[in-house]
Amino acid sequence: MLKKLVVLSLVALSSASFAGNFQVKLGVSALVPTEDNNTLAQGALTHVKADHSYSFTPSIEYFFDNTGVSAELLLATPFKQHVTSNGTKIASFRHLPPTLTVKYNFNNTTGFTPYVGVGMTAVIPFDEKLNGEKHQLDAKVGYGVAGQVGLNFKPQAEDNWGLFADVRYANVKSKLKLNGTYIGDLKVNPWVYTVGYSYRF
Repeated sequence: MLKKLVVLSLVALSSASFAGNFQVKLGVSALVPTEDNNTLAQGALTHVKADHSYSFTPSIEYFFDNTGVSAELLLATPFKQHVTSNGTKIASFRHLPPTLTVKYNFNNTTGFTPYVGVGMTAVIPFDEKLNGEKHQLDAKVGYGVAGQVGLNFKPQAEDNWGLFADVRYANVKSKLKLNGTYIGDLKVNPWVYTVGYSYRF
């Protein structure tokens, strides 16, 4: 599904009729979970949390004509998270965090364009592993609400290139199963800090 979205977006970008409406971004993101007190397996594991992670995060944005409103789809190369309980590593997993936000861009006469957004996010886990254990860990796809604030800067109004920085917050968790038995939810609720380049067509 994610690959289809990317292909469709790139096809749309190739159309001259959309010139000026699309922007692509290439950023680097730090994902910083805020939830550090998960309890799993009926109390056998306490103070469970996911650690910080970093990844490349391209995104595609569409601007609706003369409204200040845009829609941005955040993509990513996979993040890898280590999971600890009371400071001891117990598991790891990789995941993709596609996030769609509807944004309002505060256009003005300067090169700086602040924006705010709200939308939905997903965490798509894979490659789950238990540390030193021969058991099967399964993390389910999770969904949540996301918010975003940021700033885009273009040195010259006529330039296509720019710089951006933004912060997202997502309320998201994943249901965990061990050998097919549900053992609890891993809440992540991360802040995602991103900086990078933008190019508007």
